Amino acid sequence: MFQIDVVEQCKANDRKAQMQLYKQYCKGMFCVAMRYVQNSYDAEDVVQESFVKAFQRIHQFKGEVTFGAWLKRIVINKSIDFLKAKKHRLVSLDENYLQVAEDNDNDWTVEQDITIDQVKKAINQLPEKYKYVVMMFLIEGYDHKEISEVLKLTETTSRTRLLRGKSYLKELLKEKAYGTGS
Repeated sequence: MFQIDVVEQCKANDRKAQMQLYKQYCKGMFCVAMRYVQNSYDAEDVVQESFVKAFQRIHQFKGEVTFGAWLKRIVINKSIDFLKAKKHRLVSLDENYLQVAEDNDNDWTVEQDITIDQVKKAINQLPEKYKYVVMMFLIEGYDHKEISEVLKLTETTSRTRLLRGKSYLKELLKEKAYGTGS
């Protein structure tokens, strides 16, 4: 059965089709939620809420993107909403401290001895406003237009936050590389 047929059946409130989509996407969406909420119980809740919302609003799915991409956006939004609701690790940062330099979005090189785990930990140390943009750009592969839509920012703000987040991230990784960080 083609995915679009299953989606159409879901629009007709077919529980079997809903379960089929759930089984197909639940593990992948759990991984997406875990990258944001970092707790398996919370991630499970976010995924459940995301599927409920997706099935409630499935009539809004127009097939312009894959169902997985549409659902992923819901999961990311639910994850961010969850963290905001918990006021999860809000960190204030003096924006004047960071300088925005001309930079290329694609230059994400780091010291060779930096591990993927160190990069992930450093990303998690970023203030929320930078962390979400960096995660969505670097890990999820969203462009600035998509990031601006999901986070309700301008594209310019998305670019600025990515550059500042990248700068901040490189400083955190530099501390790790030279042993000045924890």
